[in-house]
Amino acid sequence: MSSQAEYLERVSKLDWDGLRTLWSSIRERRTPDWSPGKAFEYLILRAFQLDGADVSWPYEVREVGGIQSREAIEQVDGAVFARGLWCLVESKDTGDEVNVEPIAKLRNQLLRRPSSTIGLLFSVGGFTDPARVLASFLAPQTILLWDCDDIDYCVRNELVCDPLLRKYRVCVEEGRPDHSLLVERMQ
Repeated sequence: MSSQAEYLERVSKLDWDGLRTLWSSIRERRTPDWSPGKAFEYLILRAFQLDGADVSWPYEVREVGGIQSREAIEQVDGAVFARGLWCLVESKDTGDEVNVEPIAKLRNQLLRRPSSTIGLLFSVGGFTDPARVLASFLAPQTILLWDCDDIDYCVRNELVCDPLLRKYRVCVEEGRPDHSLLVERMQ
């Protein structure tokens, strides 16, 4: 099992071509050199980094109100600052659709942050209908849903920050947190 430093070193060497190769391996469920879910987690953050975002790699929060805690109170998959948006990232690499639990977890993390912070939930397996419904009723916490097609679009086109702004705009204008970049591209 690799350490966070080893994952970071490995993913930092990847350019967009390397990310496309890694994404293909993730989709084929062939990432033996990575702990479960870690390749996807780091791929998402590296894509943001390559597109010019400020990235905070996976971390744990161990302090509340100045009191040191020996146990982590939160595990955060990452954070990004892109195009004026502060975002917490949650990544789910499962073959199954994501249900409401990761949305509830991310919402609770957002409740501890400034209200302008938004959540980004990435899923290889997509989302259940209840998850999509819940995400659309979380105001004032905003969680944008990114499925396999959205990730494909970003990795193939070597950008993720402008699609983030498009997804955010649709969420603001129409209240839809699951705007599809693929459907947008077909119109």
